[in-house]
Parts: sequence; C-alpha cells; structure tokens
Amino acid sequence: MDWTLECSACGATAAADGLPTVCPRCGAPWLVRYRRAFDRPMRERLSGDGMWRYRALMPLSPAEEPVTLGEGGTPLLRARRLAERLGGADLWIKDEAANPTGSFKARGLSAAVSRAVFAGASRFVLPTAGNAGVAAAAYGARAGASVRVFAPDTTPRPLLGQMDAYGAEVITVEGHIGDCGRLAREYASASGAFDLSTLREPYRIEGKKTLGLEIAEQFGWQLPGAIIYPTGGGTGLIGMWKAFGELIAAGWVRGPMPRLFSVQSSGCAPVVQAFERGLDRTEPWMDPWTVASGLRVPSPLGGAIMLRALRESQGGAVAVSDEQLSEAAQMLSTLEGIDACPEGGAAVAAARILLERGTIGREEALVVFNTGAGVLYGRDLK
Repeated sequence: MDWTLECSACGATAAADGLPTVCPRCGAPWLVRYRRAFDRPMRERLSGDGMWRYRALMPLSPAEEPVTLGEGGTPLLRARRLAERLGGADLWIKDEAANPTGSFKARGLSAAVSRAVFAGASRFVLPTAGNAGVAAAAYGARAGASVRVFAPDTTPRPLLGQMDAYGAEVITVEGHIGDCGRLAREYASASGAFDLSTLREPYRIEGKKTLGLEIAEQFGWQLPGAIIYPTGGGTGLIGMWKAFGELIAAGWVRGPMPRLFSVQSSGCAPVVQAFERGLDRTEPWMDPWTVASGLRVPSPLGGAIMLRALRESQGGAVAVSDEQLSEAAQMLSTLEGIDACPEGGAAVAAARILLERGTIGREEALVVFNTGAGVLYGRDLK
C-alpha cells in the first residue's frame, strides 16, 4: 500500500493493513497519510463521475473496485434569494441530499465499506442518529455484507424504515448515540463484526474529504472564503480540513485554506462550548436534545481534531436553537427549492448570525451545507 496511518493525537504510525481501528497507544483516531505525490498533472487526468473520480487521492489500490452507488458529484448551488433574505452575501449551498442514500453519509460509508470488504470484512455494526445507518445498510447490501444498526428510539421513523428496507438489523435504544456506540462496540467484540462507528476506522474521513475536493473543483480550483458545516461527529469537517491541506501542499490550489465554521444545536453543543472556552478537547454534553438528530452527539471522538481544524483555518463555532434551525430550514426550502434537513437549517441559521456579526464578510464566497434530504425526517402538513 502507498499510504500509512498516523495517530491524530500522539503521532504514532502504523501500516494500513487489515482492519484498523483506533490508535492502540492512545485511543485517538487515525489519519491516512500518502506516500505518493499528488502532482499537478494528476489533476488534469481526473475522469469519471461522482466522488471516485478522485480515487488517485484516496486509499484505493489499482486492483480494487469501490463499493459504489454513484455517490458524490452533488450540486453547488448559488442561493441568490436566500442571500437577499440574509442581507446580502455571496452564498452557495452544497446540497448533499442528492446522494444515493439521501445524505452526505454516502461518501464516508462507500469508502469505509470498500476498504473493509477488501480486507475481508463481511459483517458490520455501527451506532447512528439516522443517516449513517441508512448509508451503512445500503452499502452493506451493495457489498453482500450483513449490517446491524443501533439507533436511539427518537430517531425519525422514515430513517429507521430506510435502514430496514436495505436489509439491516435495526435495534432501537432508549438513550442517545453514545449509548448506542457502547452497544455497538460490545457487539463487535462479541461477534467479530467490524465497527463502522464515526472515526473508529480511518476511511470514512477519506470518503468525506471528497466534499472539499469537489468544492475546490466546482470553484474552478479556487477556494471559497468560508464554509459552514453542521457538526455532530465531525467526520466531514475533518475530511475537508484534510482535503484542503493536501490540495494546497500539492499545488492544486493556492491558499489560504477556507475558514471552517462548525454549527451545532444549543441543545447539544460540545464543540462550540470547548471552542469558546479555549479548550483543546470537548467535554461530554449532559442531557443532549435537538430535533436535528445528526447533531445529537454529546461526546464526539474527534472533538480534538475538530477544534484543531477550526483554529488552524481561523474559523469558529456557533450554536443555534431548534427554533432558529427549523425556521431556517423552511426558508431554504421555500426560497431555493432545496429539500432542507434540520442540520442544513442549522447551517443557514449560523450563516445569518455570522454575517450579521461581520465574522464572515458579505463579499467573500460562503459555502453552506445541506447535509441531507429533509423528507427523510418526516413532515406534517401545515
């Protein structure tokens, strides 16, 4: 293999053979580091559609074929009417609802399942707030592997139904995703199933980093000024931070890196709290609750890496209320025709706050993420 693993905390290194989990020395997530050079001619040779057009920048050997459903290649949409409502901005929406399973989770699970199946895995388990379970179930089915999912019993019913439709064994849990994670690890230990939990294997980050690669290419190999990303486990935020660093180092784009902003719900905001207090790691959030189920992650394993990415990019973190994110999701849908999920609404609400504060300039290109399809959360008619 022409890549190795590097611990995100202690700097230990390891070969990427087999089915790697977390660093055995300190328990922190691994990051993939490449031996091959991403030279400029490689950029001109990109071909194909979707996220696997970037396979040369990803952990896939020439002999491997990815487990794919056509993920990636999602639209970057100019949002003029929404920008006017927010008082003016150079505003763009990256709409991840266009992925095969209806959310950005398709990218990470395609990469993680691809690598794990190649290494011999045939059974998977993971905790989920909803969209990751749907994606794991779909890509597991695509690979002919079995999937068990532990989900909080407050997970939206349409998301649970999608997992079931793809053939996953769905177990609902009275509690939050942290409780589900504990049960998933126990099941993995007892059964030999491979744990696909957020950041407990290194390849979901590599799938999610294609968010950054796509944004750079969609802007003509230029970088936007700022990105607002709804953050639960934070794999996408970490992936984009990694992608932009690799692109700048390779000379594919010129810096500076876009300023990365995390948005969370005020009912579960461990990253925002740690950022505002100047901490280098998150602390567990007690009694987490928000209608944006993807943001209901009280103790993210990647908290320290997220904080590092926010600070190195000179970004920040902001919390919004459920009322604010719900109103903003409706605004995105009615003004732009985009099927906004609650987490996408959180990102729009954060954009309003950061623009009003002057933290983000109205003249700089601002990318806001809608991470999934709102229809999967269920809606009542007015």
